Amino acid sequence: MKKYILFDNDGVLVETEPLYFEASKRALKEFFNVNIQFDDYMKIMTDGNGVWVAASGATQKEIIIARNQRDIYYQEYLKKENIAIDNVHDILNELSKNYKMGIVTTSRRVDFEIIHNNRGITDFMDFVLCVEDYPKSKPHPDPYLKGLEMFNAKKDEAIVVEDSQRGLIAAYEADIDCVIVHNEFTKTQDFSKAKYKIEKLEDIFNILN
Repeated sequence: MKKYILFDNDGVLVETEPLYFEASKRALKEFFNVNIQFDDYMKIMTDGNGVWVAASGATQKEIIIARNQRDIYYQEYLKKENIAIDNVHDILNELSKNYKMGIVTTSRRVDFEIIHNNRGITDFMDFVLCVEDYPKSKPHPDPYLKGLEMFNAKKDEAIVVEDSQRGLIAAYEADIDCVIVHNEFTKTQDFSKAKYKIEKLEDIFNILN
């Protein structure tokens, strides 16, 4: 019986992934004259690498400068674009009656705070783990193992909700059942290791019930 739900953030609770791609694409073009293609970007993300591997020959100093500018672009987008996903607040409210919940994200804490400023989503969570809070990021299992530790939960008591192959691999390697929520941004990725696949977040009730 499931008692705990570990949510990915980007693409599951808020629609931020296309903005991160656009910010990264913009910085790569500006600093390295690299026009990264969507499929190449998705492969880099799935492997758990930084987008800067596309800038072959770039020095560490150049990458740091470009990354800082990418982060500025991303935060600008976060502050002006609509990133809400329909019915998330109502779904979490209903889930909170029967489950303890946490967010496990690869976002930086500073970006996460911008995303969730006055959004109300974190009110339903027992904790939030950002990229600074565990040794290795997704697709390594560390983030979700840390989530289990935060709840003092057994693996079979928890379920992960993800939208990306990278997140699925992290959950799979942590030996936790994973639900993949359909997302147009990640729809071409390999989700064969998912325990469940749903079209929208509210469909999770069909699995948990």
